[in-house]
Amino acid sequence: MRRGVRLSRRLTAVFLAAVGSASPVSAQTGAAPGTVRTDTVWSQSLGAYKALVVYLPPSYRANTRTRYPLLVYLHGRTGNERNWVDAGRLHLTMDSLARAGAPEAIIAMPDGDDGWYATWNQLGDVNACRADTARREPAATYCVPWTRYDDYIARDIVSHMDARYRTVARRASRGIAGLSMGGFGAITLALQYPDVFAAAASHSGVVSPRYLGPKPFAPPSRYANTTAELQAAARTLWSDLRWVMGKDTIGWNARDPGHMAQRLQQSAQPRAAPGASRLPQLMFDVGVDDAYVDQNRDLHATLTRLGVPHRYAEWPGAHTWSYWQTHAAESLLFLLGNVAGR
Repeated sequence: MRRGVRLSRRLTAVFLAAVGSASPVSAQTGAAPGTVRTDTVWSQSLGAYKALVVYLPPSYRANTRTRYPLLVYLHGRTGNERNWVDAGRLHLTMDSLARAGAPEAIIAMPDGDDGWYATWNQLGDVNACRADTARREPAATYCVPWTRYDDYIARDIVSHMDARYRTVARRASRGIAGLSMGGFGAITLALQYPDVFAAAASHSGVVSPRYLGPKPFAPPSRYANTTAELQAAARTLWSDLRWVMGKDTIGWNARDPGHMAQRLQQSAQPRAAPGASRLPQLMFDVGVDDAYVDQNRDLHATLTRLGVPHRYAEWPGAHTWSYWQTHAAESLLFLLGNVAGR
């Protein structure tokens, strides 16, 4: 515990030092940056080749015997594997933190399509997908025959990273994060695969998709229970979520972060040693002007009621890259504080 407190304090100091510079790039000139590359990965879970952007830390090339924790960063709906680099400048933020004294890590940024990082309730319409000429991504990589996006991330991507790069190939050294749809994915994947990920972070996540009200949030919460109510709760996301979660509450509850946390908590208790837990460390934040702020408040209330440890914050901002770029350092440091050096 004392070691964890010391690490937390050190990373807080690192964060303050990093954000004090004028840009995401550290003020310390002359230090080598990390490198960004793109791999092509065969996903058995999807039945398709997928692009994967990989960040290797500054010391990776020189320190050939060093192994690094693995962080997985998930993009949002309509996004792609390059979003966190091109719009989020995640590699520059990681460089800045590393130069200020934070632990280094390898970061994997996969292409998740609009798959919600879950196994779908039903297979998508591949023929209709291939006939869509408005979509920018080629049908060969986007219109996958098998929609097991959870296994794709937790098994195929993690296996590729452990085999190709010098990761610390164990659960205690892996974390996952994401924004919006990716925030949903990060939390649910950590809860679904507690043997793979030790910590998860969400920015502006769709983390209580059945939430109907009140708005603004106030207990007791009201949740969708009929197909019409599910459609009302999903709003513009219904075109995706009816495939991913189905049209009844059985599929929605199975993929709901609050329900998943409760099930994992209950399954872990009888087998856990004193002081131990299979629950991953969780962090999530949201902008006060974000359309999903009430969903995040609801998950915070649910986890608090269940006694599930987590870190929650609200900040000024909306559902924008300006918000995510500003707060990416916080998720990086949270994950590093839970997976680095183990």
